[in-house]
Amino acid sequence: MLLYLLLPQLVFCSSSVFQQSVNPLDILASVSNMSVDWVGYGYSALITSGGIIGYVKAGSVPSLAAGLLFGGLAGCGAYQISNDPKNVWVSLATSGALTGIMGKRFYSSRKFMPAGLMAGASLLMVGKLSLALLQKPVASQ
Repeated sequence: MLLYLLLPQLVFCSSSVFQQSVNPLDILASVSNMSVDWVGYGYSALITSGGIIGYVKAGSVPSLAAGLLFGGLAGCGAYQISNDPKNVWVSLATSGALTGIMGKRFYSSRKFMPAGLMAGASLLMVGKLSLALLQKPVASQ
């Protein structure tokens, strides 16, 4: 189980960790100290899986393309937030665009699935990221 938690960080961590340390335990220690944006990665997985499900159930190629594009952007944004908690711009732009697009689709169709779910999840992400922007930095001692 621990391997599954550390594997994404080992894949996505910078190569400088591998160049600076010789001891494998140092690599795991530096990876485990990073803050991971689990909510952002979950949001990315939700978007990507929604596009794949739309393709499988309805044969919608635009749904697949949009799901992969926006899911990839959300994953990239989650990776950036994991490295620097103040670097929220890619995630904010992705979730803001999806809030507008899926909110409009939900308003016109009045169907919760999938437009309402994606609009709601995207709106929650916009709120989370906006709060992250408004927080003042903590002074280190």
